[in-house]
Amino acid sequence: MTKAVLTGHSRGLGAALAAALLARGIATLGLARRDNAALAARYPQLLREVVLDLSDSAALRSWLDGGELHTWLAGAARVLLINNAGVVGPVGALDVQSPAQLARAVALNVSAPLMLAAAFAASNTAERRIVHISSGAARQPIAGWSFYCASKAALDQHARTVAADATPGVRICSLAPGVIDTDMQAAVRASDPARFPQHARFVAMHAEGALLAPAAVAERLLDYLLGDAFGAQAVADLRDL
Repeated sequence: MTKAVLTGHSRGLGAALAAALLARGIATLGLARRDNAALAARYPQLLREVVLDLSDSAALRSWLDGGELHTWLAGAARVLLINNAGVVGPVGALDVQSPAQLARAVALNVSAPLMLAAAFAASNTAERRIVHISSGAARQPIAGWSFYCASKAALDQHARTVAADATPGVRICSLAPGVIDTDMQAAVRASDPARFPQHARFVAMHAEGALLAPAAVAERLLDYLLGDAFGAQAVADLRDL
């Protein structure tokens, strides 16, 4: 039996991933600030939801200390952790970024995935697969996105190092899925061009229909995550696989 833990399952790529997991009969524990009422109604026996603000590290630590994660994973032969939740901002040059906003954004994009991965790896399940949802921004500097680039690069390096640890039963990949037509991309297009010099590029991608459909990306991502090749590369781009 396979079970999954998925962050940010209430919208965007996370909602598409949740729908794809559930359609494959994989029991899924969703962690997000909001529930996904439509999926909960459709899959009442397979979807377990925890409403949790992952940018609040103390709240996440309290939830992990409560043991619900290990209870959920118990009895599964293979378990999946998909660290999907994240934010783009704060956007802009360093001197206009709010330290308070940065603290919460780092907690969501970096601290939460690392905390969940550590707790997940400590379970006694035979096969544990971890995927961080990364970005091409992790591998090239983009003006106005110093936080986003750095946070995704942190996930890439985490995956590389965990892979080097070679913990028995643990496979990991930090995976860039491509540019997807989600609310996050809408927020990028709505951002201030003065703070984000590549604003016009992302507006043009949307206008030209170049953004990927979340459902199609979710299916391809799960095919890779569940396949024999998963973990052979610690850092990868879904478009190249």
